[in-house]
Formats: sequence, structure tokens, C-alpha cells
Amino acid sequence: MALVELGRFDRNLANIIVGRLESEGIEAVAFDTGASIADGSWLLIPARVMVDEDDLSRAKRLLDPA
Repeated sequence: MALVELGRFDRNLANIIVGRLESEGIEAVAFDTGASIADGSWLLIPARVMVDEDDLSRAKRLLDPA
């Protein structure tokens, strides 16, 4: 199992995306959600949503608005 980056999002959206993916049976994790929260700059640092490389194409399809 190798993790790959699905995308970079603001902290709140990253957590919503993780929940959406997990509701579809895709394991996902958001990295960097707590980065620089003490400095008040958490909005400037995107969180990385990571999935297994085998789930990447399916995860992208689930997030595609079209």
C-alpha cells in the first residue's frame, strides 16, 4: 500500500473530502491539518488528502463535479 496525493485543500474541505471518500469505502487521510495553527496561518497552508495508489482514479471520479 503506497499513499499518493489526491489533492491539496483547505483544512476543513480536506476533512470533508476524507469523510466522503470513506463513506464510499476508500481509505483516506488528511496530512498537515494542524500545520501552523498556533501562528493563525492555517488557512495559508493546504492540507494534503492522501489515498492508496490503487484507489486514486476512483477517488478522483468521486470528486469530479461533472
